[in-house]
Amino acid sequence: MHFNQNIPVRFPKGIFAMWSVYSFTGAAILASIVFSLLLFLSIDDDPLMKFLFGGLAVIFELGKFFAWYEVGERKARRNYSGTFTAFTFYAVLAAISIGGSVGGINSATNKAYSEANVQQSKINAFNMQIQAIEKQIDLNNVAAKKYIQMERIASGVTRIQKANEKLRKQQQQIAMERDTTPIVGQGSVLGLIDSLATTFNVSNQAAQLGLVIFLSVLLDFFAAFFVGLIGEENRFRYQFKRQQLLSVNGYSIQDQPQLLTHFDPSAVGTSSITDISDDEIIVEDIEPEPPKTAYEQAIEALTKNQVNCSKRAVSQLLKLTTDEVDAIFHQLLDQGIVSKKPNNHYQWRGVNTVAS
Repeated sequence: MHFNQNIPVRFPKGIFAMWSVYSFTGAAILASIVFSLLLFLSIDDDPLMKFLFGGLAVIFELGKFFAWYEVGERKARRNYSGTFTAFTFYAVLAAISIGGSVGGINSATNKAYSEANVQQSKINAFNMQIQAIEKQIDLNNVAAKKYIQMERIASGVTRIQKANEKLRKQQQQIAMERDTTPIVGQGSVLGLIDSLATTFNVSNQAAQLGLVIFLSVLLDFFAAFFVGLIGEENRFRYQFKRQQLLSVNGYSIQDQPQLLTHFDPSAVGTSSITDISDDEIIVEDIEPEPPKTAYEQAIEALTKNQVNCSKRAVSQLLKLTTDEVDAIFHQLLDQGIVSKKPNNHYQWRGVNTVAS
């Protein structure tokens, strides 16, 4: 058996990265739920029906992302039939969710359009009043010219001039009210819709529908990506922690079979029975073999190719400290059992090489 010294492809993500992933995932799921609620809550005005449809939207959204998480779990276990079943379930819920998000975003966009249209209609009404007053003033001026021709300046023209003066004041007052009316600024979404309509030479309604569908699908895929990322990271963390326990390839030192607590090894191997005759049995005492030192255990492990010739491998196999391993390898270098490469790695030469 060889010690596995392969460096992992990557390490588990840190706390900051995982908090970022969980934040993005939560924000995407929350946004998807809100947009679905905008559509489902507008189905019926009854409070009970709003509650039922709202709960249905939340169930669809959360169930959809759990189904996608289950797709990754079953795929990791190579349960392809279960993966297909979970993916089918996710596709159905995703279609409902995307439809809800499309309706919700479209409803919010239409509301923004309606508010802008209301304000614009107010401004148009002021402009129409100003134009009507201007036409009345023009008519009065025409009448004043006729009075001048009839030489009735003192009576007719003076009265028309006073009327025009009142109309001008009224016109100025309406213009001030129009200018002080708060104008709903065109939001970024409405501006984007107008730009898309101009760019692709389509109507605003078509550009709005295309943008809403794109945003809904993007939001759904965004959330699904981070949900799958969380599942993959959890599986990787479990495998990484499991590999950390392995000190020998395919063998864990922590999984060694332990001796029974009531078993005394000193009572075994200290005597042997020799059959001298049928009537006589002689018991001979045999001294137990002395325990091997760490140096002898290291040589035995390296000779049997149980570990690679490295301080780390020997240290983890024999559970030695850094100073003990340094002393062992220093002694091995002095005796020529190992040699040191230019890259400071050790190379096993063998005890037989030294003896020869």
